[in-house]
Amino acid sequence: MTKKIYFAGGLFDHKELAGNMLLAKKIEQLSAGRYQVLLPQDFESAQTDATSVRNNDYKLLMACDLIVANFDGVELDSGTVAEFCCAKMLDLPAVLFRTDFRNGVERPGAVVPWNLMISAYPRTVNLIINGMDELVRHDRDLEKYHAAIAERIIAAADEAIAAKSLLPQEDLLKHYQRTLQLLGGGMSSLFTDEELQALVAEKIQNGIY
Repeated sequence: MTKKIYFAGGLFDHKELAGNMLLAKKIEQLSAGRYQVLLPQDFESAQTDATSVRNNDYKLLMACDLIVANFDGVELDSGTVAEFCCAKMLDLPAVLFRTDFRNGVERPGAVVPWNLMISAYPRTVNLIINGMDELVRHDRDLEKYHAAIAERIIAAADEAIAAKSLLPQEDLLKHYQRTLQLLGGGMSSLFTDEELQALVAEKIQNGIY
């Protein structure tokens, strides 16, 4: 069955918006229907108030089977980090990928090139790619470049999904309801009980839990 990816990352300028779109399309193409990539930028409007934007993004995330989060930048995008933490509250499989070749570590010997507090979560695969080296290796061919990154993301997603969930299936509905309450901001009103039951059942059927 097709699994839905929530693609988390910055969406505030041309490079981010275009990069998200190109990589999402390549992941869908190379996964041959195994993955559908949902981009928050495709579901937002400039006229929507801030709380509604936040809630709609969290609702979209909760409807997905896993999160793929872009961890590029000297400072990680704070919204992306918040979405990753929400995904971990739900024990969703996660891929954290970075193409930024700047080190960005807090201390020598760090395992990953970002803040140590976003490390060591279960069902999470870290994918560190030197974006410049990868571009040169593929002769600056944009199609080959995105394909190479997409293939590695797909393999990392497969690995994350294969990791066993820590949440018992019989507790999932209550766990999702509790998470909605903890997120606040009116999140509990965005799902009916029937919708939440169907969402959890679909994830179980997809082998996420």
